[in-house]
Amino acid sequence: MASCAAMDCPASAALRSVLERVQQAAERSGRGPQHIRVVAVSKTKPVSVIRQVYDAGHRCFGENYVQEIVEKAPQLPEDIEWHFIGNLQSNKVKPLLTGVPNLAVVESVDDEKIANRLDRMVASIERKPLKVFIQVNTSGEESKSGVEPSGCVELAKHVSLNCPNLQFSGLMTIGMLDYTSTPENFKLLAHCRTEVCKALEISEEQCELSMGMSADFEQAVEMGSTNVRVGSTIFGAREYPKKN
Repeated sequence: MASCAAMDCPASAALRSVLERVQQAAERSGRGPQHIRVVAVSKTKPVSVIRQVYDAGHRCFGENYVQEIVEKAPQLPEDIEWHFIGNLQSNKVKPLLTGVPNLAVVESVDDEKIANRLDRMVASIERKPLKVFIQVNTSGEESKSGVEPSGCVELAKHVSLNCPNLQFSGLMTIGMLDYTSTPENFKLLAHCRTEVCKALEISEEQCELSMGMSADFEQAVEMGSTNVRVGSTIFGAREYPKKN
């Protein structure tokens, strides 16, 4: 299959559209677009398509599954900033950290056990401190991972005070798929940030908000998000294996 020029590929064109929409949303909220990071979520997408988006100038990519990110990362340039955004089990921490040296952030720390495991593994492989976001379940849905909003401050304190090899960098949430209630989810995460910053005695600029995906990233930016996770709007519908 012939490769397309970087700027002519569908994914590259879609990326440009997303970046323009982020810029407009940032301007509506009185911020500059340089303050919002777009994580291109490449779940189920082949390395060849990720490379097209990379060749168009993008450097920040996200994956949901350890197996996928560990397979893809070595096949792609080392200057990619990888975000792991899926549910992380303790037994997958070692393969994730050893398999992806350029892992920049784990966005989905949701309890002390996984924070402790990450902290110990970062120390044992002697890599630089790992940035982490705490995932907060703002929608109250049992199907979603994340610490309860009421437990957010204690987990942030634990990471900051007891995990010297981790760098607490922000909060993350997944809004309801019924987007009518997403604003409430985003407002709750912003409230959690206020409480966390007060407890840790840090400024709000030191605590990112990772909220907003393909269907609601503009609204998320308008409500203060600094990190949006956009998958299908850039890469097209996900390609899951067909079940027999």
